[in-house]
Amino acid sequence: MSETTNPVPDEYRAVEGAMPGTAGPGRRRELMSFVRRSSRLDKRLQKAWDAYAGEYLLELPEYEHRELSIAPDFRFDADFAARTWGNDHPLVVEIGTGQGENIVAAAQERPETNFLALEVYKPGVAHALLKAGKYELRNLRVCEVNAPDLMKAAVDGLFDEVWTFFPDPWPKTKHHKRRIVQPALAAEVHRALRSGGVWRIATDIEDYALHVHEVMDGRDDFENVGDVTVSLPTEHVSKGTADMAAQLPHADFAESERFAGRVLTNFEKKGITAGRVIHDFTYRAV
Repeated sequence: MSETTNPVPDEYRAVEGAMPGTAGPGRRRELMSFVRRSSRLDKRLQKAWDAYAGEYLLELPEYEHRELSIAPDFRFDADFAARTWGNDHPLVVEIGTGQGENIVAAAQERPETNFLALEVYKPGVAHALLKAGKYELRNLRVCEVNAPDLMKAAVDGLFDEVWTFFPDPWPKTKHHKRRIVQPALAAEVHRALRSGGVWRIATDIEDYALHVHEVMDGRDDFENVGDVTVSLPTEHVSKGTADMAAQLPHADFAESERFAGRVLTNFEKKGITAGRVIHDFTYRAV
């Protein structure tokens, strides 16, 4: 995702990266889907953090043995949401908000909906706080947290929608297991969504699109409601073999029209300029 005036560095691509999680006593080391880069803020972002964190930053009880994780006894329930936003409006969660372009625009357009932006990179969090403060939004909170932990903490049926736009593609085959869209997360997202709620996903990487289909299309708890037919290779390629994709066997898959609620960021424009096709997915919880 991207800042309106400045392209977002790769480290702001959704809640992604690569780093084994820190295990607590007696716990197995967990593979995390992000790596912690520099958390240093420049003067402008530090000023924004100091000015707006008190109002917009949602701080949750931490689990000390794993970075950006939530205490296992914390429950994100309707009462907590009502205290946080001051109402019981529908709640939309964005996994990997980048610098907050999409979710800030959505919060402006939909004042009767609450929004929660999840991001692991502190400069991205600061950018989102800055935008929230600039527009004096009352329906947006930003949380610096590992997204799967937040999903696990959420009670059943709490969220109306979950968004995951342009996650890190992890192009090397050996790193595909680090991609954020995985069966375990899908199960948690489904549980946290209300019946009929949707998980919206977008990527500009063809191999990630195949990965999403492999993870999601065979599930009996989500329905792919896309009505656009897209031809994709049926085999995966890696960072060094991506050029071979056109030569591989292809099959048709169902995807969605571009989500009208997603603003066209500089990041997305950059992908289009590079000739990449944007893949949109809408999976309805059933």
